[in-house]
Amino acid sequence: MTTRTEAPTGAPCWADLWTSDIEGSRHFYGELFGWEANEPDPQFGGYFIFTRNGVDVAGCMGDMGPMQATDTWKPYLATTDIAATAAAAEAEGAELLGPVMPVGDIGIQAVLNDPTGAHVGAWQALTFAGFTVLDEPGTPSWFELLTRDHAAAVAFYRTVFGWETDVVSDTDEFRYTTVRGPGGAGHELAGVGDASGFLPEGVPSHWSIYWHVDDVDGALAEVQALGGSVVRAGEDTPYGRLAEAADPAGAHFKLRTPPA
Repeated sequence: MTTRTEAPTGAPCWADLWTSDIEGSRHFYGELFGWEANEPDPQFGGYFIFTRNGVDVAGCMGDMGPMQATDTWKPYLATTDIAATAAAAEAEGAELLGPVMPVGDIGIQAVLNDPTGAHVGAWQALTFAGFTVLDEPGTPSWFELLTRDHAAAVAFYRTVFGWETDVVSDTDEFRYTTVRGPGGAGHELAGVGDASGFLPEGVPSHWSIYWHVDDVDGALAEVQALGGSVVRAGEDTPYGRLAEAADPAGAHFKLRTPPA
């Protein structure tokens, strides 16, 4: 288990689900991960927080006026100066999807598409730091960007979020880079994989969140029992047993049991 009071700069610090089925999502993730769903907050357009054992673990929202939910998960990366981050992102070819926006007194957010088309948020914490518990069941275990332009993605996040990067492999068969925060200290924060050779037509570059479970195959069976689907069956890898699933509304997410 990893606990922290704040996220390192450039680290994934929060995630939320934009779903077309609020009630279904409350039930599905509650049963699957043991999450409890707080009441929607009218002040923030009905946004609500999932908790686990009393600790905030993820956010959720439905349609936003005329904007219909896309049934996707989105991570947020931590920054200490979101105005500078947004300006740098635009200068490096990202598309800001709205103005930098305060969220009450808890923080300031920006949402963008990076230059390779991946959807991601940025978060400057004020009173809300995001995840404080990771790497235990029902909490985040890993974050990964699958991109059609690996070199451009790595360069973008290094410039905009101050990432230090380590090359795991650089072949056409497997090209993968892991990430540390500015200065290179501390734990690995995320990975960037070259998906140009296997992303299906019409599927853009995208971020994925791996949720920690004790038993990937048992969790997949529960996904199906709850009306979701298996996208990729469990597979043993050097990084643990991994799988991909979709909730009943179609939002994809990944599961991970770390190596023993």
